[in-house]
This record gives sequence, structure tokens and C-alpha cells, in this order.
Amino acid sequence: MNVQVMAEPKGRLLWVSPTLADAVHEVRASREHGIIDALADAGINCWADKGCKDAGGTVRLLDRGRWDGLSAGQQAVNRSRTKVRALVEQAIATLKSWRLLRMLHRSTTRIANLVQAVLAHHLAGSD
Repeated sequence: MNVQVMAEPKGRLLWVSPTLADAVHEVRASREHGIIDALADAGINCWADKGCKDAGGTVRLLDRGRWDGLSAGQQAVNRSRTKVRALVEQAIATLKSWRLLRMLHRSTTRIANLVQAVLAHHLAGSD
């Protein structure tokens, strides 16, 4: 199952996509859901993991290469971006912590509905 997640820099879940089949690559899923174009149109930079290296638009990744081969500036930027990514990963872990979602063996439509319900419950409780 492939679900795209958007979170604010502090780690609060904002949006989850409809579910796609396992075989869909992250960049393709992001494009199918219109995420990359919507972010670019709004001029919003976002940090993505290595799976989105060819996304383009306003999607940003860590500077690549061996740590000792990066400049001090690149290392500082990577540290900062890694802290933001860690918060987003915590948001994803919030979804994964729901036992209901770990036990799913249903159609992607049902899974998508359950993920959306979990997100709604999460947002309602975070205000």
C-alpha cells in the first residue's frame, strides 16, 4: 500500500492521500495526487526523502555524498533538514501506531477510508 503523507515542519499530520497499490513509486504517486504541482504552484518548498530525487518543482532533498566530502555549509543544511525530516517521520509513525492500520488486509478503497478517518481523529484531537 502506498499512502502519501504531508505534515507541517513541527510534525503535525496535515493530509494523507488516497491509497495506491504497492508497486507505485513515491514520485509517481506524488505526481498522480498532484502534490508536486500544487506545491510548485503555491511556491512552497518541501523536504522529501531519497525516493523523490527526480520530483523537481519545489521538492528539496539532502545534499548527496559522503559526509566528510560535504562542505561545512552543506553539512549544516543537511543537519537542519534532517531535523525537519525526523519530525515528519514522527508524524508517519503516528499513523503507523494505530493498531487498526497495522492489521489491514482489505481493498485499497477501505484502507484509504480508514486512513482518512484516523487523520480526521488525529486532527480533531490536536487542537
